[in-house]
Amino acid sequence: MKPGFVRVALYSLVALALAGALRFTPPLPDPERKPAEVFAVQAGQPAWKLRFDTLGKGESLQSLFKRGGLTEASAVRAVQAAASASLDQRRIPSGMPVTLKSQAADSSPSEITLQVAIDRLLHLHRSGDAWVGQEERVPWTTDTIVVVGTIVSNLYDAMDASGKRDLPDGARQQLAWSLADVYEYRVDMSRDLQKGDEFRVLAERSVTPAGAVRIGKIVAAAFKLSGSVIEAIHFASRSVSGEYFDQTGKSMRAAFLRAPLEFRRISSVFGGREHPVLGGWRMHKGTDYAANTGTPVRAIGDGVVVREGWGSGYGNVVEIRHRNGFVTRYGHLSRFASGVHTGSRVSIGQTIAFVGSTGLATGPHLHFEVLVNGQQRDPRVALRSAGGDPIPTAERDEFGRVKDQLIASLDTPTSGVTKLAQR
Repeated sequence: MKPGFVRVALYSLVALALAGALRFTPPLPDPERKPAEVFAVQAGQPAWKLRFDTLGKGESLQSLFKRGGLTEASAVRAVQAAASASLDQRRIPSGMPVTLKSQAADSSPSEITLQVAIDRLLHLHRSGDAWVGQEERVPWTTDTIVVVGTIVSNLYDAMDASGKRDLPDGARQQLAWSLADVYEYRVDMSRDLQKGDEFRVLAERSVTPAGAVRIGKIVAAAFKLSGSVIEAIHFASRSVSGEYFDQTGKSMRAAFLRAPLEFRRISSVFGGREHPVLGGWRMHKGTDYAANTGTPVRAIGDGVVVREGWGSGYGNVVEIRHRNGFVTRYGHLSRFASGVHTGSRVSIGQTIAFVGSTGLATGPHLHFEVLVNGQQRDPRVALRSAGGDPIPTAERDEFGRVKDQLIASLDTPTSGVTKLAQR
């Protein structure tokens, strides 16, 4: 068989596979990818030319359509058809995949497919000089999975090692973020984890026919930290606030967050070996969190601002007085959040300022201190909490049944990802 014939046949098979996949949702490609064209040939059918392209940064749809073979007038009508089908051009992301389909003998496309979102396609069809748009929602199939991992360096690397075969990068990152959110009142994921600590997490996962994945709600989790286990069970209490409760029935919510920076804000690069937080902290009279300038700083608890301004070596600094004689101090800030001033009340999780490098700082980071009765204390010790309000007696039996079922599901003997159910 001649090499040229083999190459054409191979391209034809690839094109047919890609044409079928257009009904679904492949992952977003590299925005810098150059346009590609293939010919789809099927026995007894006319040959089709498929052009795969992406919308450039700042580029208009009209420009892309013209590059794909449409005339000026036809491109304008195609854009109008897209707008009529509810496409808001102001919200189109750069890098959006676009496929233009035309008969090989006709250089002008007659079908265009835009992947507007991970689960949304917009099909444009030409009849004569007129274009018509039709939206297609991509179906999701939901199941539950258990992910088991062991900490070697940090949560990201552990999640990466456990889920790499079954979960794409974005899904593993989202699961790490969600797990950190569940435990944010109990565990500082950038400080408290030690080598050998283990986690188990039961979560909902949704998948499209083309393999796009998104992580849904965490249903249950367990962290083994230095030999002690903290379980988290999703439970809808009728009288106690919070979505998650530990194995004793106490709310995972507490009076204080364990960290002044949201985990996802300081850990945006998934699987990074040189984690900015883990590589940049030192214990002295507080804790330093390395983060980019402008990263939001949050109050770790309800309180009153007792200091806001310049603090010598601290640079721009905020101090908040909390209950029970606690004061928290946030230093080297680039600026303060609107409405934050001496005497103002702040609530737990509220953005009070932004990371900077003012004062005696060699680079952008947050210096964080906890003072108890005027004395600096190790934040990891001072903020340790036994949990929030307990589930009332009237709901204890119901909670016990839910907990037993979910913890049993978590108890898979294998590491990595285990699929449990589909619906």
